[in-house]
Amino acid sequence: MSTIIMSQCWPLQGLSVTQKAVLISLADQANDDGVCWPAVGTIAARCCMSPRAVRTAMDHLEVVGLLTRDRRFNSSTVYNVTPAKFDKAAAPSKGTRKTGKAGTASGAGAAPRAGVRPCRWDAPRAGGDAAGAGLEVRPVPPNRHITTNEPSEEPSSPAGLSAAPPVVDPETELQAACRATWAAYASAYRIRHGVAPVRNAKVNANVKQLVQRLGHAEAPAVAGWFLTVNERYVVQNMHDLGSLLSKCEAYRTQWVTGRQMTATSAQQQDQTQSNANAADEAKAKLRQLREATNAH
Repeated sequence: MSTIIMSQCWPLQGLSVTQKAVLISLADQANDDGVCWPAVGTIAARCCMSPRAVRTAMDHLEVVGLLTRDRRFNSSTVYNVTPAKFDKAAAPSKGTRKTGKAGTASGAGAAPRAGVRPCRWDAPRAGGDAAGAGLEVRPVPPNRHITTNEPSEEPSSPAGLSAAPPVVDPETELQAACRATWAAYASAYRIRHGVAPVRNAKVNANVKQLVQRLGHAEAPAVAGWFLTVNERYVVQNMHDLGSLLSKCEAYRTQWVTGRQMTATSAQQQDQTQSNANAADEAKAKLRQLREATNAH
């Protein structure tokens, strides 16, 4: 949205409600140069009116200099909103819009006589004028409502503008990641236990939380790797997803490093750390005794 174009369009007077709504909708979608390319259907939905009413309003905006249209084959029409060129005097007066209704219709006359078949016009007389002679022929005005098809999607590279990034639905990506995570877990579960895992609403919720905590890319790999864990608690629970979800970040670290932290491994590391702490304390005491001896 361009605040420059919007601020120039709001104060304009002499427009109908429909024309002003279409103008503001275009200004809302334009850049600072006034360029935009929305579909007519999009504008109609935004302004709560029919596409025909939108095109009629655009015709008026173009006449008074507020809008120019660049119609392109098999592509969206590019609009240029130009509030600085507004010419209120260029608008057609209300009295000259539909002059064809006044007066008597061409060819109107007396009613046909009894027994005579009515016709639209008399047959040509021998040697006389051709059929239809004397009838007023008016030029057919061009139908300015006929435009090229305007797709609902925006063009890939409109003139003067960079292509907009594709819109990605985050919910669709999450669903795809959940399906991949469940497929990896179920396949590894059948290999480890010989049966398919149970799937219900609680399991689906665990899978979604797992994807949200570990990310779309790593959740499937960690779920499949989890079936190789041999911790006593995990094996007793038959590698249920609740056990994985309770410490999924820790299991992810084990998956990345390739080292499983079992109770025995943790006990060994705890003993090693205790020995290291005892050695550090012994070194500190020896250092203190040496400093005391040197002081005397």
